[in-house]
Amino acid sequence: MSKKRVSLFGYGKTTRALAEVIKDPVFYDDNYKEPTFDKNRYLIRPTKEFNPKFSDLDITSPGIPPSHELIQKSNNLISEYDYFSDVMTLKIWISGTNGKTTTTQMLQHLLEDKGSVCGGNIGVPLAQLDQKAPVWILETSSFTLHYTRKAKPNVYVLLPISPDHLSWHGSMSSYVADKLKPIKTMSRYNTVIIPHKYRNIKTSAKLITYKDEKDLAEQFNIDISKIKFKGAFLLDAILAMVVDRVLFERVEYNKINSFVLDPHRQEEIYDSKKRLWVNDTKATNIDATMAAIKRYEDKHIHLILGGDDKGVNLSELFAYIKDKDLRIYAIGSNKDKLITFATKYHVKHKRCLNLADAIKYIDQDLKEDEVALLSPAAASLDEFNSYAQRGDEFKEACKKF
Repeated sequence: MSKKRVSLFGYGKTTRALAEVIKDPVFYDDNYKEPTFDKNRYLIRPTKEFNPKFSDLDITSPGIPPSHELIQKSNNLISEYDYFSDVMTLKIWISGTNGKTTTTQMLQHLLEDKGSVCGGNIGVPLAQLDQKAPVWILETSSFTLHYTRKAKPNVYVLLPISPDHLSWHGSMSSYVADKLKPIKTMSRYNTVIIPHKYRNIKTSAKLITYKDEKDLAEQFNIDISKIKFKGAFLLDAILAMVVDRVLFERVEYNKINSFVLDPHRQEEIYDSKKRLWVNDTKATNIDATMAAIKRYEDKHIHLILGGDDKGVNLSELFAYIKDKDLRIYAIGSNKDKLITFATKYHVKHKRCLNLADAIKYIDQDLKEDEVALLSPAAASLDEFNSYAQRGDEFKEACKKF
């Protein structure tokens, strides 16, 4: 493979890591108008200069959409996963709309004593993973799955799917098809763990389906009362524990409970008045927000919603919350849309100038037995540099009360 003429689409983290293991690759990237060399002497060419006649192998950055001219021109396109498909290690792929990062991290925590390493969409490119490690745990995006043609996992874990990245995939059906794609190629020696709604999919693999976290726990005799995680994190924990049980026939409550969650997902902060503020800024789609609401539905919720929702239909979210004990504080570029839906579904609401404004209003009304929840159901780039900046601003403000 190293003797082939290799083209790398996009000058990003994934392809730069690949360049370290491929001989003399050429990058093609939209951000370059003239050919240039980077500090490592790799050649970067403008997208328009790509000619498929002079490329034997094309590997794309996962985020480049199928409509891009590089993808359209390519005759020999593979994914990063395909390039490393022959690495002889047990591969666990974890995908879904929400929770795949946490599930991946939890499973790595459980299997570290088995020599596992984790990467993929979680931040470490496959090119930087130890090929001698006995287990690869890979957070796997729908983008990667779309371009993967050869590689397949030994264990595939799929969390529930809800609308996301629809502009990239073109439709919800295409998004779901990419998520289910690897299942159809897996063998009887492989294991698939997927939501019950996809139970009729054709596969040779051992198929495990689940309706919810309680159903999955019952199937594997896992005692939920012994697990400290709640809400959406409970399913993440049980999925990780099930994989550990399937592969190594063990259930380790103490170890899963020692896992520390990343910030920005249902991160609880109490102010000086003992009032609860929850930073769930990482909830950038409606499914994640509904999971957070479910977690705190035993309290009156002051819910901060809004941002760049990327055109997603919000009907499902408002149908879910219309009978909940909550009030919406609308922020971000879609605040008018939020107000329209809130009015239609008779949900109490307040239009706010921005996040700081919403926090000010909540502070005036928040009681000790209630919860202030930042769970925007939208991306942050309309008003912030990242979801993390949005969450940090929220945390800093509520700590002052």
